[in-house]
Amino acid sequence: MMKFFLTSLLTLSFHFVFSQNNVKIQNPSSIKNSQFQNPSELFDPRPYGFNHSITIDSPLKICYVSGQSGGTGKDHILSSDFRTQVVDALNNLKIVLKQNSMQYTDVVKITLLIVDHNQEKLEIWTEEAKKVWQSSNLPTSTLIPVNQLALPSMMFEIDAVAIQKM
Repeated sequence: MMKFFLTSLLTLSFHFVFSQNNVKIQNPSSIKNSQFQNPSELFDPRPYGFNHSITIDSPLKICYVSGQSGGTGKDHILSSDFRTQVVDALNNLKIVLKQNSMQYTDVVKITLLIVDHNQEKLEIWTEEAKKVWQSSNLPTSTLIPVNQLALPSMMFEIDAVAIQKM
């Protein structure tokens, strides 16, 4: 509940500050104290039109993490096993968070995309999420069942918003 409140308050505060100062953000890279991160351990997403994350330092450090799939390494090798893809996607999320000097406990919001979602896949996700987040520190979450993701062999994707006090 606290994270939901914090996320909502942060969103409203961010909007209020920028709207009160008549700041119109056309391009996130124009925000002072913002930084794009593309960890060298992961594939280079720029040819595909995105970055792995952007961090904005204001009164709070805010990191928006692009969807992380279960692809491993610079070649984005995907397992054919759903659980393995979930574990690898969580590891990729950890890599991006670490690059931004953050960790899982800083994550306040996640969005999950699951191809051909069913109860078995939900149980696998729940088991793996409990290994990463303690029940007292769970992020808010949205799960979206989908027919397919960016690559035919992708079965899972997770994006995140992480926040730290400065």
